[in-house]
Amino acid sequence: MKTQNKLKKVTLAVSLGLLSYTNTLHAQEQDTQAQQDGMEEVVVVASRLKGSAAAVIEERKNQAFVADILGADEMSRTGDSDAASALRRVTGLTLVDGKFIYVRGLGERYSSARLNGASIPSPDLTRNVVPLDIFPASIIESLSVQKVYSPSMPAAFGGGNVDIRTKTVPKDFTAGIELGAGYNSNSGSGNTYNRNDDGIPELLNNAIVQYKGDFSLRSIINNDHLVGDDKADQARVINSDLLKSLPRNMEMTEESLDPNYGIKAHIGNSFDENWFGGQIGFLLAGSYKNEWDSSNKFQAVLSENFSDDCSQQLLTTADIANSCFNTATESLVTTESERLSGVLSLGYEIDTHSVSLSEIYLADSDDTTEVGISQSPNGSTVNTIFGNGQADRVHEFSYEDRELRITQAIGQHTFLDYGGLGFDWQYTESTAKTEIPIDVTYKFDDSYIDGEYSKSEVSGDDNRAVYSFIDLEDNVKSYGGNLVLPVYVGNYQMEFKAGYDFTDKARLYNTSSFAVNNDSGVFIPVNNNEDRVLGITSYLTDELVDTHSFLVDFNEPTAPDADDYLAAQKIDAYYGEFDVFYDNKWRISGGIRYEEFKQVSVGTSSLIFSKAELDIFFSPEKIEDGTILSHDFFPALSMTYVADSHYQIRIGYGETVVRPDIREVVPVAYYDPLTDIRTIGRSGLESSPLKNYDARFEYYGDNGDNYSIAAFYKDIESPIENVLSVGDEDYTMTFVNGETAEVYGIEMEWLHSLTWLTSGLFTSGNITLSDSEVSIDPAYAGNLTNSTKRMTGHSKYVVNFQLGYDSDNGNHSGSLLYNVFGERILASGVGGREDAFEQPFNSLDVVYTYYPSFDSTIKLKVKNILGEGQDVTQSDITVRSKEVGTIMELSYKYEF
Repeated sequence: MKTQNKLKKVTLAVSLGLLSYTNTLHAQEQDTQAQQDGMEEVVVVASRLKGSAAAVIEERKNQAFVADILGADEMSRTGDSDAASALRRVTGLTLVDGKFIYVRGLGERYSSARLNGASIPSPDLTRNVVPLDIFPASIIESLSVQKVYSPSMPAAFGGGNVDIRTKTVPKDFTAGIELGAGYNSNSGSGNTYNRNDDGIPELLNNAIVQYKGDFSLRSIINNDHLVGDDKADQARVINSDLLKSLPRNMEMTEESLDPNYGIKAHIGNSFDENWFGGQIGFLLAGSYKNEWDSSNKFQAVLSENFSDDCSQQLLTTADIANSCFNTATESLVTTESERLSGVLSLGYEIDTHSVSLSEIYLADSDDTTEVGISQSPNGSTVNTIFGNGQADRVHEFSYEDRELRITQAIGQHTFLDYGGLGFDWQYTESTAKTEIPIDVTYKFDDSYIDGEYSKSEVSGDDNRAVYSFIDLEDNVKSYGGNLVLPVYVGNYQMEFKAGYDFTDKARLYNTSSFAVNNDSGVFIPVNNNEDRVLGITSYLTDELVDTHSFLVDFNEPTAPDADDYLAAQKIDAYYGEFDVFYDNKWRISGGIRYEEFKQVSVGTSSLIFSKAELDIFFSPEKIEDGTILSHDFFPALSMTYVADSHYQIRIGYGETVVRPDIREVVPVAYYDPLTDIRTIGRSGLESSPLKNYDARFEYYGDNGDNYSIAAFYKDIESPIENVLSVGDEDYTMTFVNGETAEVYGIEMEWLHSLTWLTSGLFTSGNITLSDSEVSIDPAYAGNLTNSTKRMTGHSKYVVNFQLGYDSDNGNHSGSLLYNVFGERILASGVGGREDAFEQPFNSLDVVYTYYPSFDSTIKLKVKNILGEGQDVTQSDITVRSKEVGTIMELSYKYEF
């Protein structure tokens, strides 16, 4: 502790003494850009990957703080279609759920993403971090992953910060179009339905206010002042009309699925203007992609009394009737995904000044059907197909639409008459919206005879069908600026930087749920024909509703419980950085950041109809429980020794913080899509201070080969971890602050020519080996099996390997790509069960590109050649699995 305090004082002293910042001198940046532009021309006649890699190596080499850069050409070569899939190629990064990045084994809470240096909102319903799959590769110029903290970055830094740099206005005319088609081995046939995405019916919306959320017969009678002996029947008719306003023609059909397809196009140019002698330009780009997937899925809740023989069980319907599981569900999930993007950028440049204005629109949607058969061999109610001939059937329909709109203005100015003083700024307003206008779950009881399907019935109780509607809106205003002054004194090259970074954020989350209840108390047959079992969700006809006792209810909790929330966040930051280069050998960089953080999250409800109810949700105690106020200084120091043009040695230290997510401090329940576990926020969570230590050796060969090896260590106070409790049929998760945690490891990276084997052959890749440990106070660990364990989401190893080839004539290029991560904790074990581990996924892809002419490109991609699936095990027993298909894609691109 004394050593750390001394190091902090030294860092503060150096930072305050020198006052500011540098990454590289402006002149060096211009030279580097010129080198990159020239290198891109060389790519046409030489090795494409060697050229594109060299174009970003200089930037990485000249960074004051360690960063990995991934350029557009490299993303094109690996065939990655979005930012998330591309980033898994970066050293120490793993991809979770196809959208979230884990850096150095730390969960998504320890990483952050910015767009051209600006904070942006998240359209994800359950996380504050931005899902990176929403950014298509076609709009990205490069990705910068900074793993060592610098004061110009947000202090909320754990594993790394990703800066997504979008394409800018071109210098010359450019236009192109790309058409693509693909096939997924999992998309031969699947289940579809007639979607109704109109949202909550107006009749129901009005009824929520009219009946104060209570649709019971008594409430209807009292609020409508019904009289007479038949007032109960009158109320039942009114309730039936409310039920009938819900979409009920949700009938599934099995059909052949369309192949995947997509289109991309862009056009841009710059023109000289004669009034001031500047240049004005534009870039317009868009893309659309449609994909289908139909996969088998298995998930189960492990029994507390499972036996050692369970690990030997074949997890099929016939074999689960034992004591292994409380519940086990097999299902077929069919998903249609659509992605749409549009970018318009305008730019003006004159002398050493440039400004740009960009409008970015990103949207994607998932339309999903799921048919599941669930058995409860060891639950509170024992139902098994081969036991009592009973099982639970669930049909689900869900449509989710995500949208991100960004308006961004950026300026860069260099004042040569004032010693080369530079000023750059950005102002960004963005809005993220997520809407689920329809999410319906139907529940049935199936009967089987000798394992063969016999009939389906609707049991005589509540929640036979549940309709959910969700809306999220997240607004962010981000603006900042930097003053940069280069100074040259003798053998010293220095840059000083001072800046500000402000972020204002507001989020509103609202959900409404309606339950259809069989009030008769008796079973109602809905099907006895296996051929039409997919269509049984159309049973809620007007006739059935009128002749049976089906009622609708509004599933909104009453005060003080909440299922909605609103939140606001404000971050004001000021920082200074410096970069001193002595004799072209010694470099010291660092600085300090002051950050004031304010956040409040409050749970609320649609059932607020009086001041008394309003006071319950917005009481001073509730507001205080959901409020986080903090301000602190965050220093950083980095030193580099440059021996010659071939190698350099870096060491770095920084102090940062990781704060609770907006939703984690609100006691509102939701289902986490990563774990499919019911999750509840917890008031009073504390932030987690981090101390970060890094060291790195880099070697750069004359022929473009380069190698690096790095070591890192992170000391975390009060880490935020999840804690579970378990019932017969489901888990529930919440969050606690652990006592301490640490992460440490080494990283190795290479790009090496194999021309001694054959011309144009090379290999590149990286390996990360690491470990972690977190300790949770047993008093707060619930019934956690292991209070000391690895951190959630941490993998002990990550491997990326690429074998590439570029033909001498420049007409052919190919890459064989392999990626794998070590097993990682998806959810902590409880009640004697071990932790649940997501198993390694061995991803093997191949990409071949043919250039028939200078203007055209034909590309073939094959992903997941090994046909690997996703598996989660607990105590060596598979508790979750999902098929992942092999995908083949063929595209043609023409540049005009």
